[in-house]
Amino acid sequence: MTDTDAAEAARRPPLSGPAVPEGRLVLVRHGETEWSRTGRHTGLTDLPLLPEGESAAGDIVRALEGMEFVHVRCSPLERARRTAELAGLHVDELDPDLVEWDYGGYEGRSTANIRAELGYHWTVFEHGVIPGATPGETVEEVAARGSRVLQRVRPLLFEGNVCLVGHGHALRILTAVYLRQAPRFARHLTFAVGSVGVLGHHHEDPVVEAWNRRR
Repeated sequence: MTDTDAAEAARRPPLSGPAVPEGRLVLVRHGETEWSRTGRHTGLTDLPLLPEGESAAGDIVRALEGMEFVHVRCSPLERARRTAELAGLHVDELDPDLVEWDYGGYEGRSTANIRAELGYHWTVFEHGVIPGATPGETVEEVAARGSRVLQRVRPLLFEGNVCLVGHGHALRILTAVYLRQAPRFARHLTFAVGSVGVLGHHHEDPVVEAWNRRR
């Protein structure tokens, strides 16, 4: 091979891309609580499921029908743990990085209530939270937690499907990270209580295969 041939070969794209896991990453949002029903921000407050939330969590069994998991991780908060139990999932590990966004001083308050106090069109993604009984988190801090979860489970996805049981905002932000988007892309992903999302790959590209699946 001449020097010219070698230089030309070096400029060609590789024949194969990075290794891509075949397993799916399945996300489960917990069932309904009193605060989620009334639109109140529920971060670290450990609320139980409503009876309707327990019923919806049981219905997740059908949404997961036919799926087998090599690993299940769950937020340690009660509403997530109870959802996993009712959905028939055996939790392998409780992961504090899967807890919901720490809303700080906006914990327990609705968006409408916060906007009325501030006098402008507040959104959690655009304007963030304030300290309260807890310090609160930026969206970037929530994304960093999601990134850590993804790093932990990536090797397992080469063995099969992995399930994460958690909370609306935190799982939406984790999904944005998975899709290689900025954390605030999560504002475009609504995730209903008691529903399932499925993340995978098309060739080398991370994709959403299903979203807000209930049964």
